[in-house]
Amino acid sequence: MRKQKKNLTRMVQIALLAAIMMVMSVTPLGYIPLPFMKATIMHIPVIVGACLLGPRVGAGLGALFGLTSIVVNTISPNITSFVFTPFYSFNEQFSGGISSIVVAMVPRILIGLVSGYVFIIFKKIINNDTISLMLAGVSGAMTNTIGVMGLIYILFGEQYAIAGGKDPQLLLGVIIGVIGTNGVVEAIIAAILTAGVCKAVILAFRGKFVTN
Repeated sequence: MRKQKKNLTRMVQIALLAAIMMVMSVTPLGYIPLPFMKATIMHIPVIVGACLLGPRVGAGLGALFGLTSIVVNTISPNITSFVFTPFYSFNEQFSGGISSIVVAMVPRILIGLVSGYVFIIFKKIINNDTISLMLAGVSGAMTNTIGVMGLIYILFGEQYAIAGGKDPQLLLGVIIGVIGTNGVVEAIIAAILTAGVCKAVILAFRGKFVTN
C-alpha cells in the first residue's frame, strides 16, 4: 500500500510539472518571440524535474519540451522556425524535415539526462544540495544552448544563415557568440532558478518530492 501511494504521488508530481510546461508553452513565459527566433525558459521545469524526480523523468519532460517546440513553431512560426518543425516551410529553399525533429527533440531530452545525473553525482561528491542544484541548472541550460545551436549548424547551417540574413561563412562565429553570450546568461539564470525552486519545493513537501 505504501509503495502504491508513493507511485501515485510520483505520478501526480510528474503531471504537475508537465501541466506547468503546457501552460508555459501557450504563453510568452515559455516561448518569447524574437525577430530571428524564439527564446525560451522551458528548460527550467525540465531541470527541476530531473533534479527532484530523477534523470529518466527529466528526459521525459525534455521530450515534452521538444514536442511543444515543434507545435509552437508550426502554429506560430517565424523566419527560422523550419529548423524546429517539419511542418513549416519558408518557400522551397527553407523547409523543415526529419532534421527539424532532431533539433527540437534530442537536445531537450538530453537536458533532463545531463542535469539529473550532474545533480546526483555532485550531491554525492560535495554533499551540498544548493551547489549541486546550481551546477545541474548550468549544465542543463548549456546542454540546451550548445545542443540546439550545434545541431542547427550541422544540419541547417547555410539555410539558417541565409534565412536570418547572415553570411554562411560567418555562421560558426555567430553561433559561438550566441553560446558565449546568451548561453552564459541563460545558464546563470537556470542555476539561480533551479536552486531556488527546488529548495522551495523540497521545503514545501518536506522532502517527499525528492526520490533520488
